[in-house]
Amino acid sequence: MSITVIGGGSWATAIIKILSEKNVKIKWWLRDQADVDHIKKHHHNPQYLSSVELHPSKVKPYHNLKEALKNTEWVILAVPSAFIQDALKTIDASHLKNKKVVSAIKGMIPEKHQLVTDWMETVFEVAPQNIGAIAGPCHAEEVALEKQSYLTIASPGNELSKTFAEMMKCRFVRTSALNDLVGVEYSAVMKNIVALACGITHGLGAGDNFQAVMVSNAMLEIERFLTKIAPLERSVNASAYLGDLLVTAYSQFSRNRTFGNMIGRGYSIKTAQIEMNMIAEGYYAVKSIFEINKKLKVDMPITNFAYQILYNNQPLHKEFEILKKELK
Repeated sequence: MSITVIGGGSWATAIIKILSEKNVKIKWWLRDQADVDHIKKHHHNPQYLSSVELHPSKVKPYHNLKEALKNTEWVILAVPSAFIQDALKTIDASHLKNKKVVSAIKGMIPEKHQLVTDWMETVFEVAPQNIGAIAGPCHAEEVALEKQSYLTIASPGNELSKTFAEMMKCRFVRTSALNDLVGVEYSAVMKNIVALACGITHGLGAGDNFQAVMVSNAMLEIERFLTKIAPLERSVNASAYLGDLLVTAYSQFSRNRTFGNMIGRGYSIKTAQIEMNMIAEGYYAVKSIFEINKKLKVDMPITNFAYQILYNNQPLHKEFEILKKELK
């Protein structure tokens, strides 16, 4: 079986490590030719998770995306949502015809305010039965260390999710399948907003007591939003929803929490982005979910808190006081 992974970051590297446990051929597209050359020679990603040793017999890096997509059955998208349009600009629908596409992107297409899977269906004509998404709770850094991890694969039907879940299962990763593609994707987008907001409040001096209240309120906020935008019988206490929220809100590896913490401590958005040198999906997600909710009118105090600070440049302490009154 042949799989193409698109993206050169830590999550793409972790996915390749997982897949390398199976008898598959992996084509890996990276934006930078220098990274491709380095991987061919030294068998590790020079930029992210450099401790992960790549198997040259299984992993072949590419700089030409069209070549990387030839004669492959599965395509995994692992590029930050802000860069996915640019990453795929050299291909069209014909290059993805009859391929199964799985999104590992926990973000939305900026300005379009569109889920990645919806965008793939619209722009690249990927059939709904051939599309899916990977959900956590799972941090790339712990995959690199082979810590026990869990993944949920979601798709509109059971066939793709079950098949891909089996492909991603290995000695240190357990997997499960869900048919709630839209719910899982929106939940993954929103948990990044929550983690960012948790970081802001932590940077302002709030402690564990407040974060516990904030996260419990956040789960209710996510549930209200999902019920309105994607009505379906689901348990938001499952790992793909609550588990993913918890690990992102609390973990030392959470880039969204780290980004928010820097904002709370007084960093400008630009300075925080430069210093992190990694993409915090929650920054873009805040605007998308806020804009979508203008029509839905769901009660979303945590999303509003993050939006007012990041996009309306409202004073941190003023918005924090408002948030404290709205949480229960």
